[in-house]
Amino acid sequence: MTDLFSPLSLRGVTIRNRIGVAPMCQYCCAPSGPDAGKPTDWHLAHLHARAIGGAGLVITEATSVTPEGRISPQDLGLWDDSQIAGHARLARLIAAAGAVPGTQIAHAGRKASTNPPWHGGVAGDDAHGWTPVAPSAVAFPGLRDPRAMTEEDILSTIAAFAATARRAITAGYRFIELHAAHGYLMHQFLSPLSNQRNDAWGGDFAGRTRFVLEGVKAVRAAMPDDVPLGIRFSHTDWLEGGWTTEETVELSRLVKALGVDLVDVSSGALLPAKIPLSPGYQVPGASAVRNGAQVPVAAVGLITEPQQAQDILTEGHADMVFLARELLRDPFWPLHAAAALGRVEALSAPAQYDRAWGSLGKMPVHFESADPLPALA
Repeated sequence: MTDLFSPLSLRGVTIRNRIGVAPMCQYCCAPSGPDAGKPTDWHLAHLHARAIGGAGLVITEATSVTPEGRISPQDLGLWDDSQIAGHARLARLIAAAGAVPGTQIAHAGRKASTNPPWHGGVAGDDAHGWTPVAPSAVAFPGLRDPRAMTEEDILSTIAAFAATARRAITAGYRFIELHAAHGYLMHQFLSPLSNQRNDAWGGDFAGRTRFVLEGVKAVRAAMPDDVPLGIRFSHTDWLEGGWTTEETVELSRLVKALGVDLVDVSSGALLPAKIPLSPGYQVPGASAVRNGAQVPVAAVGLITEPQQAQDILTEGHADMVFLARELLRDPFWPLHAAAALGRVEALSAPAQYDRAWGSLGKMPVHFESADPLPALA
């Protein structure tokens, strides 16, 4: 039985448990100027709290490989060497709290140049907006019309993914995830609903998957052998004529052969669709990929209860669970889960918090070192 609190080793990295913090955009970077794309104090506080809370893997929000690849002007980026220092501080803090620091590198494609969601709509020229690029000149409903990418655009974007991966390694991240889900650029290439190209980057399965496969090869070549590479897929578009679970399974086999170590299985968001939301509604997709491609997977999507998370692993549907909104509500969900499942010995909290967690039950509790955190300067 795979236990929620058993370690998971991927290449040279060991994750202390099977709980990951899914990438969640925070929309709080400077939109322009020398600080554009750089992590802020908010990022440090937000992600450090989840690491202290006991998660095994903490992944940054979608981190753009180019300025025009941001979802919003306020997104995190790692397209320039000047951004490395801020990411290094962030990775150090996560690691000091006992979690593996990870980053998701991404390009929004036609879903770029939007405002933060609490403002809504597109980012106009007066809000630091720009013209997005995409596989085809087909807009996402309600967003800006994109420019179709040229061959040069495609090749330079693949190179940008690799360059960002190198910067991420320099910054100290020990897990890199490629974002090929949720209707962003890599997903746009995969789905026939957004990729209407008739050249070698579109058309049949081989053409539509080429951008992802070339991106995986470039990023894997830019990373040390001991650092694991993940990729997030939307296993289905939930739309007739769109990307399918069967295609996700086949592509997962291909990326595994190229050096991907973990497939993070989500769904949807290429276009508006009717999605049958319910607790764990995306787990069947994760199970299909895990068993069909024989690759480690992470399940995500309305996973909120400790026993639910444990059952996903016990029943062989996934190797990890990634939580998002539940960890916004409760940064200490992993510690609460350990207590709820009777695994008090698995609690891993800072010694500074002994007065809270050490009194929980009568079982011995393991605490992380109380040594000072590394200086942020």
